[in-house]
This record gives sequence, structure tokens and C-alpha cells, in this order.
Amino acid sequence: MTPFGQAVRRLRAERGISQKSMADSIGVSAAYLSALEHGHRGQPSWEMLQRIIGYFNVIWDDAEELQRLAGLSHPRVTIDTSGLSPEATALANQLASSISDLSAEQIGQLRAVLTKEKSE
Repeated sequence: MTPFGQAVRRLRAERGISQKSMADSIGVSAAYLSALEHGHRGQPSWEMLQRIIGYFNVIWDDAEELQRLAGLSHPRVTIDTSGLSPEATALANQLASSISDLSAEQIGQLRAVLTKEKSE
């Protein structure tokens, strides 16, 4: 499941909305919506994102958060390390090969390190 998919599922659950009902309202199939929630589809298009935001009638910070989460929700990430150091290439490959073995705590620690580095 992607961060965006998790948010959509949470919003649907809070409002007691089925996938089929939401899918019908935003003009997609229930199978597409399910795949989007589970991360089997890529990031939603801008138009689809706007339909979902409109469907839930969220504004300001909540709409921006959904947009941010959509940007973090591509299930097949490519890291281009051409022109970077051999260490950067090794890190990218190591992460790709071992990410499925990391615990939620370890992933949180890695994200905290990366977020801290970006903000400094």
C-alpha cells in the first residue's frame, strides 16, 4: 500500500464509503480504485487527484497533504546514480535489494536521517 492509498482508504473508512460507491462517483472502476489504494497503480494523474480531493470535499491543508502523499506514492521508484560516487550507487542498490527486509522501525530511522539531512 502506498501513503496515498492508505490516506484514501482511511478517508473512505471514516466516511463509511465503499470502493464501488467512490469509484462510481469519480468515474473509475472499483478495480482501479483498489489497485490505486494497494499501490498496484502508479501515482494518480493531476486530474484524478483533483477528482479525489473534490469527492472528499477536503480543502487547504488536507488537500495539500493528499497532493504530497500522491507525490510519495509511486510504487516503482528508479534512482539514477549516473554521475554520482560509487558509494551512492552501492547505497541505491543495497536499498533496492534489502528494503523488503527492513522493519517499520528501521525504515522510520532511515527516513528520519534523510529528512534531517534535507532540512539542514
